[in-house]
Amino acid sequence: QVQLVESGGGLVQPGGSLRLSCVASGIMFRIFAMSWYRQAPGKQRELVATISSSGTTNYADSVKGRFTISRVNVKNTVYLQMNSLKPEDTAVYYCNVNVGGRNSWGQGTQVTVSS
Repeated sequence: QVQLVESGGGLVQPGGSLRLSCVASGIMFRIFAMSWYRQAPGKQRELVATISSSGTTNYADSVKGRFTISRVNVKNTVYLQMNSLKPEDTAVYYCNVNVGGRNSWGQGTQVTVSS
């Protein structure tokens, strides 16, 4: 059974930084691409960043140059370093993995960017 547990969210002022973490269990972590999504109130869930098993990364245009996704396979952990945060980054952030065509999600972690 796949389990994803996110942490690291919180309240931060515009221009600040946060680092989100997601620990995975129940999968051979190193062979799967991992992703971060976010969902703001009243909006659809959107893809933020993806890292492949080999470390190739992709980002939504809205976060390019500000966010960095990374992974540490020996810790079964994927990170999202978020810098220069903006109020429009406010959302619940979710970790995601697709195993055999089935999506698994964490419980989410709230990020609020406000002065």
